[in-house]
Amino acid sequence: MKKLFAAISLASLALLGAVAHAAPNPDPDTLKVALLPDENASTVIKNNKPLEEYLEKTLGKKIELIVTTDYSSMIEAMRHGRLDLAYFGPLSYVLARQKSEIEAFAAIKQKGSTTYQSVLVINTGAGINGIADIAKKNVAYGDKASTSSHLIPKSMLAENGLKAGENYQEHFVGAHDAVAIAVQNGHAQAGGLSKPIFESLVQRGIIDANKVKVLVESKPFPQYPWTMRSNLNAALKEKIRAAFLGLNDPAVLKPFKADGFGPISDKEYDVVRNLGTLLKLDLSKF
Repeated sequence: MKKLFAAISLASLALLGAVAHAAPNPDPDTLKVALLPDENASTVIKNNKPLEEYLEKTLGKKIELIVTTDYSSMIEAMRHGRLDLAYFGPLSYVLARQKSEIEAFAAIKQKGSTTYQSVLVINTGAGINGIADIAKKNVAYGDKASTSSHLIPKSMLAENGLKAGENYQEHFVGAHDAVAIAVQNGHAQAGGLSKPIFESLVQRGIIDANKVKVLVESKPFPQYPWTMRSNLNAALKEKIRAAFLGLNDPAVLKPFKADGFGPISDKEYDVVRNLGTLLKLDLSKF
């Protein structure tokens, strides 16, 4: 009898485990859409209310906007099937792709291009006139899984012989705006972030151009991609793709500082994977 109960218990546990790991609904009534935690979560959600309304109208689905605490938790949420769509940075997409069945289908367009640049910014009073002058200084980065506020600027320094921990001290402060503010306040003498975000911070008066300036710009990299679960219903995936590629509403595009979305594929992010190789980073540990 004990063996029978033990067998029943094991079978029950196996059944519960199967239910817990069941594949997410391919055609959910509510689509969970994640946005990057580049700024305060409530601000991000408020700014993207037009996107929520546009997708609900276009897709005929309820939309739930989500902003996770950081890039890593966003990657994990996608890995466990708790997200249906997600707007990743290039590096966080590469990391998420390693762990999840997802596909990139659209990237933001700015001035007709689906590429963007990162910048190294400096405190104007720090006595930095070139990259070599960053030696022995404090450098602010955003999130470790950020492309434009970590991977790209770090590679720019590495290409000029400056390695974190050896030639300068690195500090991770979370978001892009926090990088610029840290440089402005003098807590760091230099920092790396997205060029469009830095320009927006200056335009909005959050950053004083007399205190913080761009030292150097990176080469172009593929823009931030929109991704979706690969196991979504095929017809739904096509509707989602069409909704983004056909989007031209200025109110929806404003938070992305974009003039539209263009098609993009996973292969275009090989350049980001190559940066990890250049820096000798084990991307599986991010």
